[in-house]
Amino acid sequence: MSSSLDAARDLLANWPVVDGHNDLPWALREQVGYDLDRRDIAADQSAHLHTDLPRLRAGGVGAQFWSVYVRSDYAGDKAVTATLEQIDVVRQLVARYPEELRLARTADDMEAARAEGRIASLMGAEGGHSINNSLATLRALYELGVRYMTLTHNDTIDWADSATDEPRHNGLSAFGEEVVREMNRCGMLVDLSHVSAATMRDALRVSTAPVIFSHSSARAVCDHPRNIPDDVLAQLSANGGVAMATFVPKFVLPEAVAWTQRADENMRAHGLHHLDTTEAGMTVQRAFEAANPRPMATAATVADHLDHMREVAGVDHIGIGGDFDGTAFTPADLSDVAGYPNLIAELMDRKWSEADLSKLTWRNAVRVLRDAEGVSFG
Repeated sequence: MSSSLDAARDLLANWPVVDGHNDLPWALREQVGYDLDRRDIAADQSAHLHTDLPRLRAGGVGAQFWSVYVRSDYAGDKAVTATLEQIDVVRQLVARYPEELRLARTADDMEAARAEGRIASLMGAEGGHSINNSLATLRALYELGVRYMTLTHNDTIDWADSATDEPRHNGLSAFGEEVVREMNRCGMLVDLSHVSAATMRDALRVSTAPVIFSHSSARAVCDHPRNIPDDVLAQLSANGGVAMATFVPKFVLPEAVAWTQRADENMRAHGLHHLDTTEAGMTVQRAFEAANPRPMATAATVADHLDHMREVAGVDHIGIGGDFDGTAFTPADLSDVAGYPNLIAELMDRKWSEADLSKLTWRNAVRVLRDAEGVSFG
């Protein structure tokens, strides 16, 4: 593996990772109320976060879609305001670390950042509740730099069904279809992670631009509603979209599904949200894990998903979306953003070619944003 690791690092020096989803902005909100002096990501933050600049460099990350997520129980103006605050902290990070980060709005910006040796910083809104049923708000988010929107988070909203809630629309409502068309018009990627299979199929039917899954894996490998059914994966070649495999153990390792349900129930029993990454929340999570050893996912687990996704969707339609700082638990050798070389080395050992790996890490994600820009006439 050591020779594969060296080769993986060499590949990532040329074709760095575009990661589809990182929840650092929400972690900064929850942990320190956006006080960036208290979480200076130029220094090692491994005691508190999955993400900091030294580990992004060690992991070979060249572009990051920062999630400007807000909880799906935030509604109305509260959701919009919190989303704006999330956008603001991403812009603060870029301004604070200009030698390391570059704000990216376009595929050309991504390539320019790579040429400069900076990490392209893009934004993705996670959950259609963030626009409060307003196409004008959607357009405003685009103008502020948001380049994808996940149509739902964990809860069904007024116009789209979530994968993890009761359906109300059998996919997208008429207004939901209008949202997809407006996203196409703007050049904002339609993100289908978190949505129900019916919503996936409706969005693929309506969208004239490629779609993405910013952090979802293969349902045939791990039968979880957050993952992508094979019939949907098979549509990506005609659509031009990209499915970005996630690392979250409960979505990639079948044995971890039931264990995580018990861990989430334990959090609720303590009056905490299951995505709570504060010290109090992580103390409860660690105590549960100590008493109930969890099934451990690895880079090989994620590679099993990527093997399947490549077979069904095609190598031009896959990517990576780790979901770091948005999950309490991570695979053993993908524990933080420094871990990507371990995954690439595993795929090299499975005889993935450099050309295929360059598509997985960089080229597919840049291409899909460029294609969405090409459809836009806004």
